[in-house]
Amino acid sequence: MKTFGLLVGLTAALAQPALAQKAKPAAKPAPTSTSASAPLAALFAAYAEEEVRLFPFLATSRGDNRYNDQFPNDQTQARREQVRGFYQRYRTQLQKIDRARLNPTDQVSYDMMAYSLDQNLAGFQFNNWMMPFNQFFSLPSSLVQLGTGTGAQPFKTVQDYDNWLARLRGFPVWADSAISNFRRGMRAGVVLPKALVPKMVSQLRAVAVAEPSKNLFYGPVAKYPASFTDADKARLTPLFTEAIRRDVVAPYQKLADFLETEYLPRARSSSGIGALPQGAARYAFAVQTSTTTNRTPEEIYQIGLAEVKRIQAEMERVKAQTGFKGDLQAYFAYVDSDPKFRPFKTEQEVLAAFEAVQARITPQLPKLFSRTPKTPFEVRATEAFRAASASAQYNRGSADGTRPGIFYVPILDPLKFNTVANPAMETLFLHEAIPGHHYQVSLQQENTQLPDFRRFGGYGVFNEGWALYTESLGPELGVFQDPNQLMGHLGAEIHRAIRLVVDVGLHTGKLTREQAIQYMRANEAISEQGATAEVERYMAVPGQALMYKTGQLKISELRARYEKQLGPKFDLRAFHDEILAGGSMPLAVLEKRMDAWAAARK
Repeated sequence: MKTFGLLVGLTAALAQPALAQKAKPAAKPAPTSTSASAPLAALFAAYAEEEVRLFPFLATSRGDNRYNDQFPNDQTQARREQVRGFYQRYRTQLQKIDRARLNPTDQVSYDMMAYSLDQNLAGFQFNNWMMPFNQFFSLPSSLVQLGTGTGAQPFKTVQDYDNWLARLRGFPVWADSAISNFRRGMRAGVVLPKALVPKMVSQLRAVAVAEPSKNLFYGPVAKYPASFTDADKARLTPLFTEAIRRDVVAPYQKLADFLETEYLPRARSSSGIGALPQGAARYAFAVQTSTTTNRTPEEIYQIGLAEVKRIQAEMERVKAQTGFKGDLQAYFAYVDSDPKFRPFKTEQEVLAAFEAVQARITPQLPKLFSRTPKTPFEVRATEAFRAASASAQYNRGSADGTRPGIFYVPILDPLKFNTVANPAMETLFLHEAIPGHHYQVSLQQENTQLPDFRRFGGYGVFNEGWALYTESLGPELGVFQDPNQLMGHLGAEIHRAIRLVVDVGLHTGKLTREQAIQYMRANEAISEQGATAEVERYMAVPGQALMYKTGQLKISELRARYEKQLGPKFDLRAFHDEILAGGSMPLAVLEKRMDAWAAARK
């Protein structure tokens, strides 16, 4: 799941080794006090208000439209110092509050904010700003999603259109600063892998269409609201035409030319960040922030190998149910080549098949959940300009329900879209949509009892761990009736286990890009194009791929623990509701909170 906040300088704050120590109560805790919570609530409110002012793109993604005309340049040293000062100021203020006097709920919030602020501050020790974007996390790509009129940026009123024109004026300056930072990285030896750069160039050139009326950013002009007058249209159309030429075509072309002619020759031949200055420390920090654990890269690697072995054994068992007689490699080839697994002729047929999965599971959801989101939901094809480098993803809706959550599916060629190996469609829907990301994100945003930094924030290991865990609910939701779909589910799970091996392998020098692609293809049903896109994703965002399995293993561990502890008192609906009620949090905080829940149910 991609969140736009990642692209504007506000990363999800994750692991911090001291968390477990901070979360322990004092030997003789002071009595909790309602009055002690008031300063904390005031601090949270002030933080939330300043945060959206400082990160206006983040505000837009949340449905807060007060800052839709703003585009801060996060590529400058002054901006980095401003953001660092913001985090440090609130960390200092938080330390003045006596945690021991807070009630248990506020203690969780206190720990989470301390954790987040500490982690954000720790990130400033690395000069990752010298690599401003890549083919996977890219503000230029996310800007297109906003500017087409189909994303979080609203285009309902004349003021909305004027806000976007004002915001877009900031992009050329941002692009120039990004080029400057890329050049500083070139001088310092902090550069992206060479294999990623052509993908970035292709994405940028696909946007830099010179004819304004054929440019993706012309979308809002092509679909004016019915309420607009002829005078409104007559004023706005030439302004958009000019803005596309000046603020879109020119800077996108400039970025593409720079990356292709100047940056590509200086990009590195290595695959992982271990080859960069501070390489080992960079990756250790990425592992820590991604998993919210203190595990070393080697420990993660060994967990991955063990999980691959375990899931392969399960796949052998299920493969027998399909009636296929060959080995797993032969089964992968069969799935990849047999036309019955590619039944679609049009993009709309692919989308309709996902909607059919939704229709099948919907009647079963009340068996596993007592709460359902109010936020609407849609399935859409990933935009063509980025589909080749994109994975399936979920984009959050607005908390007030006026903008739906969107499950984006890359459909490069519907004739080649495989129902079992993309991964399996049923599995993919459970993860990205319902009851995966859409349930988790929407219920969290809709919970007004949480402070805003918890309503709208998040930890990838929780978000992705939950989504991967929900894939295992397929049998309880009436899917995976076809053993090939169940094999596809296991294929998705082994894919996440393989990620542990490949991500660590790439960034610690155990695997080259080519070896990582080969390892993936040898252990799962994935095409060369798919394996290449995945490996290059891990190269671009070190550690991100570790979130899924790490989070899923913890949630599954907690479920098994409470099933054993509570016996007939264990209620799966209540377990799921409680997991989601507190929102996204670090795994240590989640475990402590859920242990208290289980103890209360005894």
